[in-house]
Amino acid sequence: MPLQPAELDKIGVIQFPTVMGGIVPVVNLDGIASGDLTIDGATLAKIYLGEIKKWDDPAIKKLNPTAKLPSQAIALVHRSDGSGTTFIFTNYLSKVSPAWKDKVGSSTAVEWPGGIGAKGNEGVANGVVQTKGAIGYVETAYAKQNKLTTMKMVNKDGKTVTATPEAIMAAASGADWAKAPGFYMILTDEPGAQSWPIAGATFILIPKQPKDAAAAKEALDFFAWAYKNGGEMASSLDYIPMPANVVQLIQAKWKNEVKDGAGKPVF
Repeated sequence: MPLQPAELDKIGVIQFPTVMGGIVPVVNLDGIASGDLTIDGATLAKIYLGEIKKWDDPAIKKLNPTAKLPSQAIALVHRSDGSGTTFIFTNYLSKVSPAWKDKVGSSTAVEWPGGIGAKGNEGVANGVVQTKGAIGYVETAYAKQNKLTTMKMVNKDGKTVTATPEAIMAAASGADWAKAPGFYMILTDEPGAQSWPIAGATFILIPKQPKDAAAAKEALDFFAWAYKNGGEMASSLDYIPMPANVVQLIQAKWKNEVKDGAGKPVF
């Protein structure tokens, strides 16, 4: 979860994005494979609000007219711990559902209207896998690595999309990081025919005046190496590397704002 510029100033840190990724709904339904079912934001919010209780609800049927949907109770699985994954997921639901925004809102941890809480992506995945009729949300990379049953989604432009790296890149393509104070940027419900609707970046925090300047330099040197050499590794895990122009902005911020006790740039 990125911090607002005022929060960064208050605690004396800077934040910078490292990679971008997506969040995808996952399900456990007999006879249903990845990509067989489509969901939109409004329906997903109603499911997590407890307003849609069964898989053969008319709203789900309308989105999936040819699917064999069982008259089975929907078992909700969500994160029990605070997480950026939950922040991105609930931020998206708040954008597409006024009811969700009013009743639950968006944060790293929220008061869920119902469902089963589980710790981490692994806990949510296990909860879904072990519970027939379950739905949950995990990072796209985790869903791919663990061969979970994912759903397609209807995006802001009304197009049905799959959670591919290309779709996440499409969501990020319009992001103007140069005009984002403190690199505060959330990539949910972005326009574009190809855009995956639940996307965001992973952020790192570092003090502007670190107590251990040598350790801070080592950390920044590592991220500089990762930006330069880690793109293929990030892509292989279904994460999207930061564009070169954004990396230049990030490293300029390091040089200008992260300083040792004598006021000299650490990086």
